[in-house]
Amino acid sequence: MASLDFSLARHAASVKFEHLSPQALEAAKIFLLDTIGVGVAGGSTPEVAPLLSAVSQWGTSKEISLWGQRRTLTATQAILVNAYQAHCQEFDCLHEGAVLHAMATLLPVLLAEAQLRGPVSGRALLTAIAAGVDVSCTIGMASKLGLRFFRPAASGGFGAVAGLANLRGFDADATLAAFGHQLGQVSGTMQAHTEGSVVLPFQIGVNARAAFQSCDLAQAGFPSLQTPLTGRFGYLPMFESEWDLESAMQGLGERWRLTELSHKPYPSGRATHGGIEGLTTLRQQANFAVTDVTEIVVRGPSLLNHLVNRPGVEHPTPNYARLCMPFVLAKVLQHGALDPMHFRGEALVDPETYALSLKVRMEKDDNPNPNALVPQEVIVKLSNGTIMRHPIDVMLASPARPLSREAQLSKFHRCWALSAEPLGSPETVIALIDMLEDCADVRQLIACLTPS
Repeated sequence: MASLDFSLARHAASVKFEHLSPQALEAAKIFLLDTIGVGVAGGSTPEVAPLLSAVSQWGTSKEISLWGQRRTLTATQAILVNAYQAHCQEFDCLHEGAVLHAMATLLPVLLAEAQLRGPVSGRALLTAIAAGVDVSCTIGMASKLGLRFFRPAASGGFGAVAGLANLRGFDADATLAAFGHQLGQVSGTMQAHTEGSVVLPFQIGVNARAAFQSCDLAQAGFPSLQTPLTGRFGYLPMFESEWDLESAMQGLGERWRLTELSHKPYPSGRATHGGIEGLTTLRQQANFAVTDVTEIVVRGPSLLNHLVNRPGVEHPTPNYARLCMPFVLAKVLQHGALDPMHFRGEALVDPETYALSLKVRMEKDDNPNPNALVPQEVIVKLSNGTIMRHPIDVMLASPARPLSREAQLSKFHRCWALSAEPLGSPETVIALIDMLEDCADVRQLIACLTPS
C-alpha cells in the first residue's frame, strides 16, 4: 500500500489543466493577479534595501527579475526576495482553515522557473499553481494544533515544491524525493510573529528558495527520503505534532484548495480584519466621532488573540504594527480606512495613533478550535453610554463572502501604484491574466513586472 507521502506526491504530479474545474481556474487567475500586486508593492517597503544588500552578495549571475524593480539576481536570490515582497506587508491571500499563505512561497518559484527555463504556457502555470496550493493547504489542514512553527513558510515550502515539480513534469517518485529534500531545509518558527519582526516574511523567502533547490536535487538524482511528511521524524510529527493527513487528503482532485482561498482586503494580519470590518460597520451605522469612543473590544477565538493581541506602543516596527489590533483599529478610527502607507515613516509614530490604540483591547472566548478565526464580536463603547455590537461569523473576502471584482481590481491598482519604480499599465497585466490559458509564454507577463 502506498504511503500518504507518496499519494500526495502522486497527486501533485498528476494534476493536468484539463482536470481543473471552472471555479479553480477562475480562482487561480484571481489570486495570481492578487499576489503579483502585493509582491510589486512589497518591493517599495524600506526593509527591502538591507535585504538586497545582503542577498546580492550570495551570487553574481543576473538571471531573474525582481518584481517592480529593474534589478536582476540569481534564481535563488530573486525567489527569496520576491517571496519576501509577497508577504512583507501582510496583504497576500491565505487559506483560513490551514492558516497558510499559499501563494507567497509558490508564485515566485514558478515565475523564476518560467523566466529561466521557459517557454512556460499560461495553462502550465495555472496547473502548477493548482497543484502547489493543493499540497501546501492539505498539509496545513492536517494539523490539529495551533501554530508553533510558521506554517505559511514551512508547509508553504512543500506547496512550492509540488508546483515546481508539476511544472517540470516530475513523476510521483521525483516529487516525493523533492519533498524529502525540502524537509532537510524547512525552517521558520512563530518567534518572529511574536516579536513582530520582518524575519517572518524572510522565512517565506527562505522556504521558497529551498523549494527550488529541492527540485534541482531531486532532478539530479540525489538520494532522498521515503516518508518526509509522515515518518517518525517527518514534517507532520515534528512540526505539527497532532495531525491527520489522510482525512485532509480526501477529495483531492475533485475539490480544489484554490477555491478555498481568501483575499486580504486590508494590509494587516488577517486576524485584525474582523476588528476592522466591525469598527467600520458600526461607525457607518452610528456616525460617531473619534472623540466619542471610550473603548473598543474585540472578542474571539484563541488564535485571534495569539496572532494580534499585543499592546500598542509609541514606536512600533512596521511588522509589529501590522500584527497589532490596537494599532490597526486606531488607524481605522483616524482615517476611516487602512492603507499600506500607514505602516511606513512618520505614520508609524503618530502620537494620535498611539493614544487611540490605548482604547482597544481584546478578549478570548471559549472556542476549542486552535485554528479558528471566527466567530468574533466587535464592541464599541461611546462616552454617552451607548454600547454597540457587531458579530462576525464569516470573514469578509473569504469564499463565502468573496470580494467583488471591483474591489479586487481596486486593491490591485493601489498595489501597482506602490511599485518601487514606475511600471507600465496595470490594465495590460489584468488583460493578460484574464486570458492566461491562451498565453504561449508567460515571460510576456513577467516582462510587465519590470520597469521599462
